[in-house]
Amino acid sequence: MTDLSAFAITHKWPAEHPDRLQLYSLPTPNGVKVSIALEELGLPYEPHLVSFETQDQTSPAFLSLNPNNKIPAILDPNGPGGQPLALFESGAILLYLADKTGQLVPHDAAARYETLQWVMWQMGGVGPMFGQLGFFHKFAGKDFDDKRPRDRYVAESKRLLKVLDERLAGRTWVMGDTYTIADIAIWPWVRNLVGFYGAGELVEFSQYQEVQRVLAAFVARPAVARGLAIPARA
Repeated sequence: MTDLSAFAITHKWPAEHPDRLQLYSLPTPNGVKVSIALEELGLPYEPHLVSFETQDQTSPAFLSLNPNNKIPAILDPNGPGGQPLALFESGAILLYLADKTGQLVPHDAAARYETLQWVMWQMGGVGPMFGQLGFFHKFAGKDFDDKRPRDRYVAESKRLLKVLDERLAGRTWVMGDTYTIADIAIWPWVRNLVGFYGAGELVEFSQYQEVQRVLAAFVARPAVARGLAIPARA
């Protein structure tokens, strides 16, 4: 049996199935990227809930795996060379899982890099901008009298949605007919923007018809439906 006891994180979150990939996460847009990918790929894994309510992400056990104290993170007992691999950052994890299985990323070099540019686009633009808009619209920022910060993120979110809408014209998915890690990176954030953040009217979401079409196709995938609820909240 695989022994993961050398990793301090397993002391706080014991591995019942140490031969499986260990996922430390929470069902947020970044967190579900990995659970959705794992469900799409059919890889055996064991999810562990990292609760923000109890500040699990700042615990020494979690920091031993991710010093940046952000979810998600993984511990793969069957990493490169058959050795355990600890990894954080959702984009890096998506690429690792795609490379590990040979799925969800094109084998053609040019198409592979084009896919990665859209993953980076999500990480550098969509995630931070939609997240800030959520703060100023739904959370503490909504109480600020000065609406200029909110409006800045509204404008940038609308610009990003326009970029995505234009990219999707005539395409089934971000990369055309092929569903990839670019879709898994992007769509949880779009879903969160109009769902959990309730910012659809604010960004005039109804005008982005291509985005609406592909978002509906994304959430209709069985693996996505499963991954969106993992790890289950306590």
